[in-house]
Amino acid sequence: MNISVNASIYHQPLREVQPGTRLDTLLCEEARAPFDRLWWWQALERHCGLSGTLHGARSEAGEALLALHEAAPGHLVALANWYTFRFRPIMRGDPKLLVPLAKALPPLTRRITLDKVPDEDGSARALAQAFRAAGWWVFCEPCDTNHALEVRGRDFATYHATLPGPLHTTLKRKSGKVHTKILTYFDAEAWAQYEAIYAQSWKGEEGAPAFLRAFAEAEGAAGRLRLGLAHDAANPTGPAIAAQMWSVEGNTAFIHKLAHRESARALSPGSVLTAALFRHALDTDKVALVDFGTGDDAYKRDWMNAVRPRYRIEALRPGALANLPHLVRRVAARHLAARFKRG
Repeated sequence: MNISVNASIYHQPLREVQPGTRLDTLLCEEARAPFDRLWWWQALERHCGLSGTLHGARSEAGEALLALHEAAPGHLVALANWYTFRFRPIMRGDPKLLVPLAKALPPLTRRITLDKVPDEDGSARALAQAFRAAGWWVFCEPCDTNHALEVRGRDFATYHATLPGPLHTTLKRKSGKVHTKILTYFDAEAWAQYEAIYAQSWKGEEGAPAFLRAFAEAEGAAGRLRLGLAHDAANPTGPAIAAQMWSVEGNTAFIHKLAHRESARALSPGSVLTAALFRHALDTDKVALVDFGTGDDAYKRDWMNAVRPRYRIEALRPGALANLPHLVRRVAARHLAARFKRG
């Protein structure tokens, strides 16, 4: 990779970046998901205690940016948490700008860990190559799984016909017993129902409820929220029995949260509500992709047709003695994997 890119480097604390500035404009124009936006990163700082910095390289060839935070002294990690589906560099123009950016990081840290990096857009490959070209020791390995639906121009009826037999039968038997509605705006009463359902579901305690509510409010104000509720058709004015939070951005629908009351399991309200939201996403929003986030849960395979790996990239600065334990573990793991493969 050619690394002779003349670029100016910056390291800007996230709290100093204001809406409407050049950096915010860059992020808005290059965003492909909620996780690419200034709002998301600043909300992680505000509600989850993740104090981040935007590290960038800028030249006439374009701009490259990484949002990182310090997990421990000498260890920078991706500015993300469990709500983040994937982490990627924000790039405009020449991807070789990642190289001077990677070369500028050693004075700031000895170790960098980037989790949940996609490669269907070339992000994992570009990051690994850039850090290697900049002189880091780099390890890249799968760390998670993303299930997605590639719509391929289908409407809901056509898609519905492809669902597995047991799921198809469940929807046919249960749809008349469950009433669903989908809100495209934030409603405080509907959100209270979502929180009540989540508290009584198998999910357990919500990780950062203030963050999630703030996100739902922001997405609702922007017209991107899809908040689904399901009621027992025999008691349509009673408490909701299932709830899901989706958002739609560009040509993609993102499934963020889903839960149902265990007491209503016999009605399969989660499956019926999922089908209703798929219908809305395909027939009304006309998305090209539905992203079910990370995790290799079996139920996701019933709805999705694509499995995409997510990668962990770890870059270690040569010469840093504190990196030796991590390097030894990495080398030992590779050696054991190679021996196991040889039998």
